[in-house]
Amino acid sequence: MRQVKNPFGLEITNPSSASISTGITLTTDCLEDSLLTCYWGCSVQKLYEALQKHVYCFRISTPQALEDALYSEYLYQEQYFIKKDSKEEIYCQLPKDTKIEDFGTVPRSRYPLVALLTLADEDDREIYDIISMVSVIHIPDKTYKLSCRILYQYLLPTQGQFHDLKQLFMSANNNSTPSSNSSPELKSTDRSLLERAGLSESEADAPEENGKDCVVCQNGTVNWVLLPCRHTCLCDGCVRYFQRCPMCRQFVQESFALRGQREHDRDRLKTL
Repeated sequence: MRQVKNPFGLEITNPSSASISTGITLTTDCLEDSLLTCYWGCSVQKLYEALQKHVYCFRISTPQALEDALYSEYLYQEQYFIKKDSKEEIYCQLPKDTKIEDFGTVPRSRYPLVALLTLADEDDREIYDIISMVSVIHIPDKTYKLSCRILYQYLLPTQGQFHDLKQLFMSANNNSTPSSNSSPELKSTDRSLLERAGLSESEADAPEENGKDCVVCQNGTVNWVLLPCRHTCLCDGCVRYFQRCPMCRQFVQESFALRGQREHDRDRLKTL
């Protein structure tokens, strides 16, 4: 019997101190033995071409499959074996002999870091519908100092789609906004990049998940934001059954409804 739940979890352990020069520490939480493969300076265009190939051509279930799809359009690669349920902290850093100090000015053609989690055991790929997870990570460098964060996370199922785990709200980090000393042109560029990355300077984005179906029952309308992960993925009926977010598997410390029950019922009556 196939398990629909997500077997992968990945977070940044040291976002405030991570940089190109000091490296980054990633915390993994995987239900099965997995491989973490990090691609530094990965081509933006080739990454999204690879995701489209996963949909239409072949499945990215192994690091080699992604590497073939990228045509080696990255600057450096490192790989780690992750033991089941170990919650390991992995320290990743570009070797000094690469002499890479930044990834150019925005808009950039390369992401600082793309982290791929895949199931290490081929038999496990027959059990889970989710076979890999791709995380796009921004790391500050000497040219662009936007604070370290995960920009995107994509779950790749065996059926060929990919699901964007975009968070509903931006992180309330004052360092994420452009410096007041920046030029108007740079501020405009920074704001454009933030908006494309789902990191607008406003306190909250529009609840775009609100009209979608619950990821668990596939029937109820999504209505609950889970904290601290901020994923919106559960309906009123399913939210009570989960202590962990079904998307990223973080423990739920708090949750709130996007709409009250009366408003929800009123909208449902309109559709009858």
